[in-house]
Amino acid sequence: MTNTDLPSAAGASRRGVLAGSMGAETTSTVTTKDGVQIFYKDWGKGQPIVFHHGWPLSSDDWDSQMLFFLRNGYRVIAFDRRGHGRSSQVSDGHDMDHYAADAAAVAEHLDLRNAVHIGHSTGGGEVARYVARHGKGRVAKAVLISAVTPIMVKTPTNPGGLPIGVFDGLRDGLAANRAQFFRDVPAGPFYGFNRTGTTPQEGVIGNWWRQGMMGSAKAHYDGIKAFSETDQTDDLKNIEVPTLVMHGDDDQIVPYQDAALLSVKLLKNGILKIYPGYPHGMITTHADVINQDLLSFVRG
Repeated sequence: MTNTDLPSAAGASRRGVLAGSMGAETTSTVTTKDGVQIFYKDWGKGQPIVFHHGWPLSSDDWDSQMLFFLRNGYRVIAFDRRGHGRSSQVSDGHDMDHYAADAAAVAEHLDLRNAVHIGHSTGGGEVARYVARHGKGRVAKAVLISAVTPIMVKTPTNPGGLPIGVFDGLRDGLAANRAQFFRDVPAGPFYGFNRTGTTPQEGVIGNWWRQGMMGSAKAHYDGIKAFSETDQTDDLKNIEVPTLVMHGDDDQIVPYQDAALLSVKLLKNGILKIYPGYPHGMITTHADVINQDLLSFVRG
């Protein structure tokens, strides 16, 4: 792969402007160099906070955080990864290099500087690669929440990882019946609703299903390899800015021992915060706590 194969901000375009009581609210798209339209939201004014969503969701997964930071005087930006949500359902480019380059296209188009980039799950991997390869001079801080870094799959150099059969099972479930698979994941391990004493929230489950089904089955299928097999050890080592690593110790999707605990050791300026009993989807189930901790880090 060469640099010319990757998306850039060239040919960026905007469409549609909505005026909001809390500042200008813009819904737009950036057209990357390889012709992919990336949908993004851009609300408010102030220091930019950029949100990177998890697999197989969309920027809508950050509703709580975007409204919270908007109320606290920040400019909030979130975008749908290629093949996800309202972005182009293209056949190719569903890998961490393109994910990060697409994020760079948005940041360059909006000329985002002094930005804080926050990523959840696969979005955490996207943040790590973006900051390491594209963020110099633009990024103030980074946050990795329930992130897939440094690498999820078990390898000779990552003996604590998950067996490849786990990810093959995800691919099989998606290919066999994506609609049912996307119902079962949030109803069970994603939000910890399979744990004794929890009460499944039908609105949360349905919203996860809605976001997933908006996207492309091809992007979701290929994305499993991207989030599980991409080794981001070097990305983490090359990040210079302060980086908060947040993870629940009851994460059934990305076990924290082989993710957060390893990631923070690789970061030059990493801060670790583990949340007892919190699930993978803690940005939704425990938004009140997560939002306040994010604000403290951003302001600190």
